[in-house]
Amino acid sequence: MKKTVITVTDLVKNYGTFRAVKGISFDVHEGEIFGLLGPNGAGKSTTLEIIETLRQKTSGKVMVCGMDLDEDPDQIKKIIGVQLQSSGYYPGLTLLELIELFSGLYNAKVDPLALLKMVNLTDKAKNKYKELSGGQKQRFSIATTLINQPKIIFLDEPSTGLDPQARRNLWELIKDIRSQGTTVIITTHYMDEAEQLCDRIAIIDEGKIISLDSPDKMIDNLINDGFERPKQVKAANLEDVFIHLTGKEMRDD
Repeated sequence: MKKTVITVTDLVKNYGTFRAVKGISFDVHEGEIFGLLGPNGAGKSTTLEIIETLRQKTSGKVMVCGMDLDEDPDQIKKIIGVQLQSSGYYPGLTLLELIELFSGLYNAKVDPLALLKMVNLTDKAKNKYKELSGGQKQRFSIATTLINQPKIIFLDEPSTGLDPQARRNLWELIKDIRSQGTTVIITTHYMDEAEQLCDRIAIIDEGKIISLDSPDKMIDNLINDGFERPKQVKAANLEDVFIHLTGKEMRDD
């Protein structure tokens, strides 16, 4: 039986009279990539921010690695990693300086070069953050979530704005992190990304979870209900063509 690392029970978040999250419940298993998907305003970001200890809930219960969010938020912070947006970095500092800064904030000992090697940024160690390409910035932001050696990391739309090669390489990085035993919670608007990466997905809409299962099972259920695409699906798509013609190797602007 898989170990549960996050349990959310009857979670509610109200903003005045507006109910953003309407009593949702779900579990996340150790070592899986779990996707929380939904349209803008569905409540997925609010849900994650509550689990990340960044936003207060209205009611419900959240347990992270056996710790109650209401009782042990500081302890929970020590075992999770949260991806920062680009505005969270000092643009004039080098990658080494940023890692040293964040490791000091976490009071964690870390080998900056080893961390950069994990995300293929060793050669950019002395470059300033503002000098990085979009793909490099995203890889670095993921590296910073690993500074405190977390059991769980949260990635919010990590591949938005990336070209196909950078996106595919980011997928491999996320899979590598999971293979080392880290549980990954991810949000994305790219359904192919969720299908490629996620072991299970919760689809949330208007503050409620409307489906929770593996991508394969969700697709099979839709087909079994009689769904048919309006046109023939080819064995490849345009992104496959692009990658095949230009290569999948890591490229930096």
